[in-house]
Amino acid sequence: MKHLIPCVVGLALACTASSIRAGNATSGDVDFGKLTPSGPGGEFVEVHVRSNLIAMVSRLAEKAEPEIAQLLRGLHAIRVNVIGLTDANRPEMEKRVQAIRADLEARQWERVVTAQQPDEDVGVYLKTRGDEAVEGLVVTVLEGKKEAVLVNIVGDIRPEKLAVLGERFDIEPLKKIGHGIEKK
Repeated sequence: MKHLIPCVVGLALACTASSIRAGNATSGDVDFGKLTPSGPGGEFVEVHVRSNLIAMVSRLAEKAEPEIAQLLRGLHAIRVNVIGLTDANRPEMEKRVQAIRADLEARQWERVVTAQQPDEDVGVYLKTRGDEAVEGLVVTVLEGKKEAVLVNIVGDIRPEKLAVLGERFDIEPLKKIGHGIEKK
């Protein structure tokens, strides 16, 4: 579990570095609301990319990583937020994560991963379009008293490509999600 957060952030950053096609919001787009740093010097990361950067990077990756390039061409947006937790913001962030999860479930997102330990609470949700593709992926993580992580990847994501991405970057949850969806 301790490697999940860096893997998720690494995946999102890898996809972000690869670019994203500008596009209309789809049902895979999730609004996490306005997020702010926990205070002066507190941990805060916000990556929100909606541009033609992915198209450019996918072209650059075409020769070296054709399967990754193909996955990247289908993306519309990536959003990653990492918020350091303090005694002051922890209750509000816990409520926000629970509200995001409740909203996803109300909108018929499928919760595909639930992992809870005393110091970690992880939920991974998928919005699918039939059995054709994943339209959105949301990861919510509360890592004890340390940080909250929110990730939303939007696009036309083929299940078999999730497994390829998981294999390529050794991201175990993506391997399982991709292979699990393929079997449906």
